[in-house]
Amino acid sequence: MKKTKLIMDMPVTVEVVDPWVKTKDIEKVFAYFVYIDEKFSTFKNDSEISKINKGILAKKDCSQDMKKVLELCAQTSEQTLGYFNIEKKGKLDPSGLVKGWAIYNAANILKQQGFKNFYVDAGGDIQVSGKNKKNESWKIGIRNPFKRVENVKIINIENLGLATSGTAIRGQHIYNPHKPDEKITEIVSLTIIGPNIYEADRFATAAFAMGKTGINFIETLQGFEGYMIDKSGVATMTTGFESYVKN
Repeated sequence: MKKTKLIMDMPVTVEVVDPWVKTKDIEKVFAYFVYIDEKFSTFKNDSEISKINKGILAKKDCSQDMKKVLELCAQTSEQTLGYFNIEKKGKLDPSGLVKGWAIYNAANILKQQGFKNFYVDAGGDIQVSGKNKKNESWKIGIRNPFKRVENVKIINIENLGLATSGTAIRGQHIYNPHKPDEKITEIVSLTIIGPNIYEADRFATAAFAMGKTGINFIETLQGFEGYMIDKSGVATMTTGFESYVKN
């Protein structure tokens, strides 16, 4: 069973291969994403993060989920030498971590129901579990940032997460906290394969903020692989990335 809904201003797709899946099982995942949007969206005036940014709500009084996310953001900032930073012009925007964290939690909702073979995709960031309906590894395309109808690579993964950061869809939405007034133009796309989507997504955001040196940072991380495309269309990949490529 496969279903897609537009949530958080992006398509969220869930496919469960296990034959006993019911619509209500997948609806639990969609309901969770709606909850995340209501809490963390910086575009909703009544979201919890907006109330924090307006000074209506103190961090010490916020929900456990918000405290957890802010804690994870601080941890990620430390692990990436400050290249992951959710504060800009005095406002907090944890979306660079929240999406992957939410997908990871959504996948766990399915696992807790006993499902083993599925994927959860929110805006192109994906957590896969087990096998696809052909009993093979999940096949995921990496889009050509210059021609979005094309894939530059097809990768095969099981029980891993994949996240892409780039400027092809949302423009210049990631910034280098160490040079906040400079646009990141030397690279256009960075795809990360990680042990789960939470890990892949947060490091994809930080590594993209590093510019061309981001791929070197990913190379140093055990259990991660990366594929970077620069403004000239030249690709650079980590040493183990090709093991996932089947085309």
